[in-house]
Amino acid sequence: MTLSIGALARASDVKIPTIRFYEEIGLLPQPRRAANDRRVYDQTTVGRLAFIRHARHLGFSVDAVRNLLDLSDHPERPCDEANLLAAEQLEAVEVKIVQLEALRIELRRMVDAACQGRASDCRVIEALAG
Repeated sequence: MTLSIGALARASDVKIPTIRFYEEIGLLPQPRRAANDRRVYDQTTVGRLAFIRHARHLGFSVDAVRNLLDLSDHPERPCDEANLLAAEQLEAVEVKIVQLEALRIELRRMVDAACQGRASDCRVIEALAG
């Protein structure tokens, strides 16, 4: 069964420009072309896009996704690199969580100190200014 790019986008929940971008940067192989020069995809591309989408949702960089796809394409290779990439991504997420917690504290302080007067007396404006 073959799919048009629109059908692929619907099946994978990935927008058409994103599919084209993934083709340009080599995360997806160049598709076959029909006689009318339209892109034609198969079910394996749906699975590959699902893999990419899930990895990107988890915050993996494009380069990390490329490495993970390469490992997926070569199942005989050891998965040490995948483990390392996942550990690095976990560390990055944990750093972001700490940063977001600090951001929440700052914003909560600003909201709790809010005033009911004029902007010149506004604690939010004051906190942002300095």
